Amino acid sequence: MEKNGGRGAPIEHGFPHLAVVRASITALFRRMSADGIRAYATSFSPADAAFDASDDLHLGAQRVASAMVRALRLPDARMVVAFRPMEEAATVELAAGPEYFIEVNDRFRTRRRDLAAALSHEVTHVLLHRLELAFPDPAENEILTDTAAAYLGAGWLLLDAYREDALTHQRFGYLTPEEFGYVLAKRAALMGEDPSPWFTSPRAYEAYVRGSALAARDRRRAPLAAAGPLARRRYAKARRTGTTPPGGSAYRFEREPSGPGLRVSFPCPVCEQRLRIPVGGRLRARCGLCRTVLECDT
Repeated sequence: MEKNGGRGAPIEHGFPHLAVVRASITALFRRMSADGIRAYATSFSPADAAFDASDDLHLGAQRVASAMVRALRLPDARMVVAFRPMEEAATVELAAGPEYFIEVNDRFRTRRRDLAAALSHEVTHVLLHRLELAFPDPAENEILTDTAAAYLGAGWLLLDAYREDALTHQRFGYLTPEEFGYVLAKRAALMGEDPSPWFTSPRAYEAYVRGSALAARDRRRAPLAAAGPLARRRYAKARRTGTTPPGGSAYRFEREPSGPGLRVSFPCPVCEQRLRIPVGGRLRARCGLCRTVLECDT
């Protein structure tokens, strides 16, 4: 698990991994199903992440790890947590189980508030390993792990561990802070759960707000009925010619395979799977993957 730290270490911002993040959300729905995803409706509790100097180091670490296992619905997995000097924040040994060995950086002996964040990434690795869900590219696989942690309710801790000021530059994971905010906002819209009161880091909250703004724009992309006037005008112009607007767009037009009609394909704002529906005015479209019903104006 990556960790950027140190006074002068740069922290990447923006949405450079957005395509992989969206593909990761789609992959989660395909592997786990809509009902499987919704089984994670309750996020990891801030109380379960609490681990202060008065707690016994090893018992406290095991307690937090056990809580993470329960939150990620791995009831028959046992995590053994050990501390040692290392460059990474944490690593996990993936095996057949049911016992998994997690090694965390020695700095967590004293910086205990971030231990749950480190564990969230590693325990999610175990979950995806058991689901046999992975991307071929190792770098993309790490993005999948962070996306899964955030979308399934544990990864808000990874964003909360982000700090950037005159003395500290710290980021856990492989997503940018804004990308974590984006995934958490996607989850919030699906589950009806607002994570913002849990953030102890002001910079984490700011990143969540920026990510939320992009997630909200996803719900206003044409041909969704919630699209704004400018998006609607661009869509109408593209529809007349049957071509994608210059500069790229989320939607594409194609001819019906058995007639002169036109279809539009566009990503579902919930699971990002592409939908294909006829061009023919206002209608409701149901995503076959996440089962979301979408109001469209095609």
